[in-house]
Formats: sequence, C-alpha cells, structure tokens
Amino acid sequence: MPVSNELAINGGPKAAPTDPTDTCEWPIITEEDEEAVLEVLRRGAMSGRDVTLKFEAEYAEWHGVKYALCHSSGTAALQAAMWGCGVGVGDEIIAPSMTYWASALPVFGLQGTMVFADVHPDTLTIAPDDIEHRITNRTKAIVPVHLGGYPADMDPIMEIAERHGIKVIEDVSHAHGALYKGRLVGTIGHVACFSIMSGKALATGEGGVLITNDRYIWEKATAWGHYGRTTATRWAEDMEEDVITAPDLVPYKGLPWGGYKYRMHQLTSAVARVQLRHYRERMEEILKAMNYFWDLLEGVPGLQAHRPSKDSGSTMGGWYAPRGIYRQDELGGLDLNSFAAAVKAEGGICSPKRRQDLHLHPLLNDADIYGHGKPTRIANSDRDMRQPAGSLPVTEMQWRIYGIPWFKHYRPQVIEEQAAAYRKVAENADRVPPATTE
Repeated sequence: MPVSNELAINGGPKAAPTDPTDTCEWPIITEEDEEAVLEVLRRGAMSGRDVTLKFEAEYAEWHGVKYALCHSSGTAALQAAMWGCGVGVGDEIIAPSMTYWASALPVFGLQGTMVFADVHPDTLTIAPDDIEHRITNRTKAIVPVHLGGYPADMDPIMEIAERHGIKVIEDVSHAHGALYKGRLVGTIGHVACFSIMSGKALATGEGGVLITNDRYIWEKATAWGHYGRTTATRWAEDMEEDVITAPDLVPYKGLPWGGYKYRMHQLTSAVARVQLRHYRERMEEILKAMNYFWDLLEGVPGLQAHRPSKDSGSTMGGWYAPRGIYRQDELGGLDLNSFAAAVKAEGGICSPKRRQDLHLHPLLNDADIYGHGKPTRIANSDRDMRQPAGSLPVTEMQWRIYGIPWFKHYRPQVIEEQAAAYRKVAENADRVPPATTE
C-alpha cells in the first residue's frame, strides 16, 4: 500500500502503524537456558568455576584462539587486558573518545592515563591516520572500538602498533561475531575484550570475556583478578596445568595482583554456553533484518547507513546499538531533532545520540580521584595531554548520529514500515516543523 505524503506530525496517516516491539525483542530465552541455570542452582555451584571453564574453552574455540578468560564484566576484562599489556604508572593508552567510558577509564585504576584519537566520519571508529602522531615513549596500547558493530580498520592499526612495539586491545563489546575483511574481530589484535551483559548481541547476563593467543597476557590477566586460578587448576576437562608459569608471576601466586575479584558468576556462564550454541544462527537473522532496512533506504537523501560496503568482506555481527549518520545539508538544513520527531510521529524508532564526548567530560579533565593534588588524568604524566573542545572535530559532530531500530528478527512487513517512516520524512523534509524540545 502506498504511503501518503502527508506527514503524521502534520496530521497525516502513520507510515509505520505496526508495533515493532516483538521484532526488536531480545534476548531469546528458552527452556534450554532455564534448565542450564537451574542445574547450577540445584547443585549450589553459583560461585564455582566448572561451568565457566567450559564456556571459556568453547568461546576460545569459537574464535579460533588459544585462551579465554571470563570476567565479572567487560569493564573488568578491559582493565585486566590493559595490565596484561604492561600498562602501569604514567603509561598511556590511545583510544577513541566516541565510545562507552569502559574502553578507556579503567586505565585510571592502573595509575595510567588515556590519549584520545579522532574517529573516521563514516565508520565512527578510531581513525588510523590520527593515531601515530599521538604515540610517545609512554604509550603501551591502542584500544580500537568496533563501535555499533562496525569493525575498526584493523590492518593499518596493527601496522602502526608493530612499528612502535605496542599492543592492540580490541574492544569488541558491540561487535560479537563481526568480520573485518573476512576475519573475526577480536582475533586480530594482541588481546580482545567482550561485554556479554543482557543488552548485548551475545546476551548472557552481566559478564565479560578476554581472549588472546598470547600466553603471557592471559597469565597476567589471570593473576590480576583471579586469585583462585593462580595455583594448579583445571583449564579444560582433559587438561590439568599450573596456570601461572611466567617467572615474574610465580612468586606471587595465590593472591590477586590488582586486589580484585573478577570471577564470572556461573549463572551467567550457564546462559552463555547456551546462547553461544545458537548465536551464529541468530546473528545471521539480525544481519539479514538490519541489512534489509538499510537496503530499503539506499539512495534516500540525508540518510547514510552505518555499515561496511557489501564487497568489503566486513560485516556488523550482532549489530549492537545500530545507528545512522545524518546529512543535514541534503535535507535543506533540517536539524536532527526535528527529523527524529517527525519519524517518531510516523511510528518509527529514531533517537538522536547525545552522549558527552569522553575527552570533554569533567571527570577525565578535572577530578582528583586518588588524592594526588592534581587531576588524575595528568597526575602521573610528564605533560598535560588533556584535549579541549575543538581538538577532535569529527568526534565532536555527534549531533549527526541517530539510533535506528535494532531488529533481532527478520519480519519484512515491520522492517518495511520502519524504513517507510524514514523515507517519508526525508522526502518531505521541507514540510517538517521544528522540534519544540531538545
């Protein structure tokens, strides 16, 4: 049925009258998940390790890497990875400012600091050409984030890291199962970290995972927050070994170096094992649904898809927190708030992104967290690397980013209606009234 050109915000019929809630419903929880949790509960194994060890082995195998280490959160995994890569007092990591705070803020707990690089205007991931000039003799790691499921441009990042002898920590919390030029993200850097909380594409509860092929990074991460594993323990069902073998770690076995307890709860581990078994099939349906949405909007003015080109060999995986890029100049200067309000009136899902850039947040510039007598950001540094407004111009253009529906199920009618809402507003931009609120 053709969609009327009269905008719903002006009294016309809605382009998307069908409630899209069940198309976006997540996670998928079945009796298989419930039974896995009940099995752990019934034998009182919530705080054990046996189920977690099985999930680690399966997650490592799924990615084709040697080691996986489960954590209480993705944030904990990121801090452990930083320490595993040698970050300490006065050291620096390079990360994008356009990301969730956990990609960078855990470095403060290591008495290090962060330097932010700008992002590419189309991918919204860290721009490789803005990294190298920020490297100093204190730089220990680069932390590319696969934002919104879009794989960061890993080849040039790895080349830069190799030239300077620094590590790469992939933050894969948005991109479970995504491909970069045919390779699974998380397997390209020296170590990778995943959040697997309930809202993520691989949704299991509250938890995180670190994966690596580097035995020493894995041992250090284990020593940092997994004291119970630092004596002889079972890594896999058919293998008994002493986890800590590195000479500099052996004398301190039995206590956590960081003073943290980063163990994953086994109810999460139980759900994680079930979800992983079905994840590839469910991920493929998400990809099919999300790509269909953007295919329907191909060529519509003002609306740029946030996804790799189809011939790139790269994919969005579970497509967590999907977004689009708004081209205001193509719609006669219509501001994003007004556009989003008109799409919502049509029954569409559209939300301007309004997260404060990390490099401008007072906590990262002014707060004295540990009582150094100066801002923690520069407390152990040899210079002031704080970055004022205007220093990351692409990152600071967040006003042009908006959230779109995150379809978990391929239901063409609903997807077509949502796309029609966007198309209708874009093609009638000159009739959209100004938004009354921010």
